[in-house]
Amino acid sequence: MIEGGKPMGKWFARIYDVAMSPLEQIKFKKVRKRLLRKAEGRVLEIGSGTGFNFPLYEVASQVDAIEPDSNMRKTSLKRIEASKILIRTYSEKAETLPFEDNTFDTVVGTLVFCTIPDPERALNEVKRVCKPGGKVLLFEHVRLNHSIFGKLQDVLTPIWSKVCEGCRLNQNTLRIIQHAGFTTCHIEEHVNGLFLVIECYNSKH
Repeated sequence: MIEGGKPMGKWFARIYDVAMSPLEQIKFKKVRKRLLRKAEGRVLEIGSGTGFNFPLYEVASQVDAIEPDSNMRKTSLKRIEASKILIRTYSEKAETLPFEDNTFDTVVGTLVFCTIPDPERALNEVKRVCKPGGKVLLFEHVRLNHSIFGKLQDVLTPIWSKVCEGCRLNQNTLRIIQHAGFTTCHIEEHVNGLFLVIECYNSKH
């Protein structure tokens, strides 16, 4: 599952919405909606992809969304029209954010950190641009803590990554976030722990 990160081919942008639609309707849209109700003030969205989140923001004052893939970003424009919130998109990478320190009240990422080439560097950038005590709201798939299925993810990741433009099935995003120094306040499991909602605070002074 990916929504941003490594630049993708035009073909992937075209099929992404079709491929994701069943999951979105059955499960993901509800999860996104609950999570994005907590996105307040000025919001940074990392890897906005085709803009699934754009119509779901309710209380944010403004959303700055980065997406390095031009085809995905172009597809997202139609969802900006459906949003009640001011949304600006940028062709930027998460590892080199073009914003001043302490700019954002909330940072959002959904199904994106599995594809970012250097997630540790990206999280350092998130810490920098997010205000002290600001929210970091994530919905990500992770490596399962299971003797069989976790190893299966390890085996499949090299092939999956090539087909899905860098998506790593066995990414342990929760551990990476915790090592980056964010204060985790809530973790919610979905699909038997394959997907996690992770709510954090930026604990920098």
